[in-house]
Amino acid sequence: MQTRITDLFGIRYPIVQAGMIWCSGWKLASAVSNAGGLGLLGAGSMRPAVFAEHVQKMQKATDKPWGVNLPLLYPQMDEIIDIVLREKVKIVFTSAGNPKTYTGRFKEAGITVAHVIANTKFAAKAEQAGVDALVAEGFEAGGHNGIEETTTMTLIPLIRRLTQLPLIAAGGIGTGSQMLAAMALGADGVQVGSRFAASSESSAHEVFKQKIVEATDGATRLSLKSVVPVRLIRNKFQQATEALEARGATPDELRELLGRGRARLGMFEGDADEGELEIGQVSALIDSILPAAEILQKMLEEYEQTRSKLCALGNLQT
Repeated sequence: MQTRITDLFGIRYPIVQAGMIWCSGWKLASAVSNAGGLGLLGAGSMRPAVFAEHVQKMQKATDKPWGVNLPLLYPQMDEIIDIVLREKVKIVFTSAGNPKTYTGRFKEAGITVAHVIANTKFAAKAEQAGVDALVAEGFEAGGHNGIEETTTMTLIPLIRRLTQLPLIAAGGIGTGSQMLAAMALGADGVQVGSRFAASSESSAHEVFKQKIVEATDGATRLSLKSVVPVRLIRNKFQQATEALEARGATPDELRELLGRGRARLGMFEGDADEGELEIGQVSALIDSILPAAEILQKMLEEYEQTRSKLCALGNLQT
């Protein structure tokens, strides 16, 4: 399957595994890359020494293309970037910050750069900064989210109308039929997070993985909108934030409730009551924990099956 995304990254299939905090270590990223997609290390939950260790393990675990996801507003990012340059990482996805800050430096080092956006304003800024590709992430996505609440089905054609850069669709994509829909809307590939969070190789706690499998429609909420919008599975912590927001709590009050380490507590340590459980709406479609390679193959098979059905439907109508 050849698209501008497969050509850009040198991968077999236009499927990118999102760099999710507490889920995307070297085991998951290398498994996806070895299966023909693009695996990403999620640097957001890693201190520099841990990140360097995961980069070095990736280098040994796969000879296929892989990259890293860097949330630019996270602490110690300068140290993380020094490691990226020192270890000669070839692909970087940036998010949660101004792409102009580091894109030039990455490009000088010969790094291919993609930037995650949730609206047309930041898509234009990313293109001006010189990125090689855009990831357009819709409202359905897990983790940190855009305040505009624009759905993927609306966002992808909006961004495609704006730019001719290679475009990766993200948010609410976990099946082959959803992948085909994103491509029909103008995407050149897809980024998949939640489905890979519930994989055998994900570094997430088994309790969190089971919560993903058990999730139904309506199980997630976009929370903490006045601080940093994040999509969470409803639990004791999420409901406490919702109650505070309903009472008109200030951002400082919400930050006090949030405290530190809530995402680690929920996703990595498995506290299903008091931790943040960041996941997308597509969790309602996930009913099993599978190896990453099997997830990727199932997506590709469903993509082809759905494409064949649509072609057959078109033939019947002509």
